[in-house]
Amino acid sequence: MKEQGKIFLGLAVFVLAIAITYGLWTTHSHHGIEAAGTTALFLAFALCGFIGYYLAFTARRVDSGAGDNPEAEVADDAGELGFFAPHSWQPLSLAVGGALAFLGVIFGWWLLFWSIPIILIGLYGWVFEFYRGEDQNQ
Repeated sequence: MKEQGKIFLGLAVFVLAIAITYGLWTTHSHHGIEAAGTTALFLAFALCGFIGYYLAFTARRVDSGAGDNPEAEVADDAGELGFFAPHSWQPLSLAVGGALAFLGVIFGWWLLFWSIPIILIGLYGWVFEFYRGEDQNQ
């Protein structure tokens, strides 16, 4: 995780340099700053910075993995990576609700009346799916 954090922080510095250069370049070549590209580049810098900071911050709290050891073999990183829900229907309801919400942007905001409850039901179900029924932990 430590190396991944360094990669993202380095990418954040690179994108910041590109954003500043792009902003200055478009200001001098046009009649004002080009807002869409400059904003997108600064947002990309922020996202890379967030991810890099999170990975670097988390790397201090967890054991170093095989990716942080320069002498590690590919087989050293084998094994269980985590727990994933084997039979969850909640992502489907979130996808349907999200698709309806994006269609609402195209066809009319009234579709949000139908999509927001579907999204909230799917989100609630996904968060609490292991707190009820046969999967409930005691």
